[in-house]
Amino acid sequence: MTEPADHPLVTAVKPLVDAMGAELLGPEQAEPDDVVLAWEGEDVIAVRLPQLSESLDHILAAMERRHGMPLAELDRRTKQSVVRTLEARGAFSVRHGVETVAGALGVSRFTVYNYLNRENAAKGE
Repeated sequence: MTEPADHPLVTAVKPLVDAMGAELLGPEQAEPDDVVLAWEGEDVIAVRLPQLSESLDHILAAMERRHGMPLAELDRRTKQSVVRTLEARGAFSVRHGVETVAGALGVSRFTVYNYLNRENAAKGE
């Protein structure tokens, strides 16, 4: 990135950009799908959003950091909680989302669907 990293706008948005797995760029590097952010009328930074599949990988990595261990090592109840969180964040709308999550959790696709169905039944859906 060519813009100063200590600009107040960069400082403000960096945690969000990192959490999303996005990339910060200088505004001159922006492509049509990037989001250019301005400060007091001057373009300061561009944000390149990740592809949905990259976002899922980023979310899974963040969840591993939060739990302090690989997701596959979590107990069943915690894995179910992870699946609920991922469902709320739209993880299963991504192509191959169930397979990706199942691999990260060390369970079968059937098990992930079971967790989802159990949660939906508990909600009365």
